[in-house]
Amino acid sequence: MATVQMYTTAVCPFCVRAEMLLKQRGVQHIEKIFIDRDPAEREAMMKRTGRRTVPQIYIGETHVGGYDDLAALDRAGKLTALLAS
Repeated sequence: MATVQMYTTAVCPFCVRAEMLLKQRGVQHIEKIFIDRDPAEREAMMKRTGRRTVPQIYIGETHVGGYDDLAALDRAGKLTALLAS
């Protein structure tokens, strides 16, 4: 299974929903990067993704985007294949 990395904050409802969806699809471990605890991580996230909001999700080297992007990928039937790669 591909590695999953998620930029998050301690109180982000969309992050919780993203984590729930990923776990429903069999993801055992999500590497969480808390941008509210370390301002340098927020800067790194913005440079890496070009976005300011959380969650920002990477599956392997693929930037999926936020929760809406993740859910759309799942509805299109492409999330499981991406996780398997």
